[in-house]
Amino acid sequence: MAALAQARDVAVAANQAKTRFLMGLSHEIRTPLNAIHGYAQLLERGAAISPTEAGRIIRRSSEHLADLVEGLLDISRIESGVLKLNRDTVALRSLLEQVAAMFRIEAGNKGLDFAYNAAPNLPAWVLADERRLRQVLINLLSNAIKYTERGSVVLTVRYRSMVAEIEVADTGIGVAPEDLDRIFLPFDRGGGRAAGVAPGIGLGLALSRMLSQVMGGDISVKSAPGQGSRFILKLLLPQPNTLPDSEARGLPIGYEGQRRTILAVDDDPGQLALWQELLRPLGFNLFVAGSGGAALSLADLGRPDLVLLDVSMPGLNGWEVAQRLRDRFGRGLIILMASGNAAELVGAEGRGLEGGLHDGFVLKPVDQALLFDLLGRHLGLVWRYEGAERAARPASLLPEAARAHLAELARLARTGHVRGLSAALAALDAAVPDAQPLVQRLSAALDAFDLAQFQKLLNEKLLDEEPADQGEKGR
Repeated sequence: MAALAQARDVAVAANQAKTRFLMGLSHEIRTPLNAIHGYAQLLERGAAISPTEAGRIIRRSSEHLADLVEGLLDISRIESGVLKLNRDTVALRSLLEQVAAMFRIEAGNKGLDFAYNAAPNLPAWVLADERRLRQVLINLLSNAIKYTERGSVVLTVRYRSMVAEIEVADTGIGVAPEDLDRIFLPFDRGGGRAAGVAPGIGLGLALSRMLSQVMGGDISVKSAPGQGSRFILKLLLPQPNTLPDSEARGLPIGYEGQRRTILAVDDDPGQLALWQELLRPLGFNLFVAGSGGAALSLADLGRPDLVLLDVSMPGLNGWEVAQRLRDRFGRGLIILMASGNAAELVGAEGRGLEGGLHDGFVLKPVDQALLFDLLGRHLGLVWRYEGAERAARPASLLPEAARAHLAELARLARTGHVRGLSAALAALDAAVPDAQPLVQRLSAALDAFDLAQFQKLLNEKLLDEEPADQGEKGR
């Protein structure tokens, strides 16, 4: 009977937590939606408001909604085991200074002191998932300022033996001992003053701990009611063997080399107009289609290099179109699925990638920097930037050891020696680990016996490699 009563109490508590979560979620969604809806109506009626200011509020509100949806998606990805981490070369000092500068202003607006202390041995560059690391830092600092009415917030960063210890300390309301574990649970914000002192849905700390653990670290907390809190994030952040030559400045204005063809498919005319506005000025040969049937016809008429494919469409949906494109053109065609509904991507992400149905996702509303990074990596583009003396070369350039393998592949491709090509690809993969993405794409074309696509991919890589080698010889 005691066990049954305990189980009932646990179930009741869980239901109450979910009810609080849904109420908080409703509030979080309704607030930015009201702002978007209200300002859109004012603009539509031609009210005497600044279009720039209205656009800024609408953009910030939509970004808030996108972040909320992305947080829910991240928890679903982590719990289902399909979250993929990037291994970026991150400018750690620059990232921390940017985050500190952002929250120094927020703390000042609330009348709080803000301090940032970094260890002298903090490396300039580390290997990490930059987006996830920034997300965790923002969550911790945002909470510290939210729950501190007077006093200070201090960000301290220490580094030793490739381990970064990032501490966020505040003089806020603190956390009761019985709530120290609860605050890291999804849907639960604890039972003390924190539950009612500021709006929120209780995802920030839960997601931050989950992300830190996925990245190989953890978050701990030391706190007491009325005495403030200290959240300590520990992460393994090794330094890279090689450093980037320079950082890209702003968004690209074009790219080098042959013109690439992109097919954008969406039943929303507004989204198609956005694709045209973003991609055509960069020099892409862009075709747009408002339905799955039209997309298949356009793909047959002019073979695209990449397809941006909306998931939800009447008639043939995105997944069905992707399957037909794969059946017709094989793995050599790059397919990026686009959706404004994050729930459509949960569960399908791992299945689609492993099954080869698509090559990645674009989440709406579109983050331009992330979109261009995605296009650059999949198409192997050499982006051009305004004011840059030379184009930033893609990270996909291969070392000198790959040249002989590429030449042998080109020779075998001209003769149509399929078995020899398979052996040569295996040799390239074993000798040059950095060539794995190229080997996968070439192998997919070879498996489909699409030698024309095989040669196209190989020639593009040879063209990309040649200028780099000439540049090295001229130094």
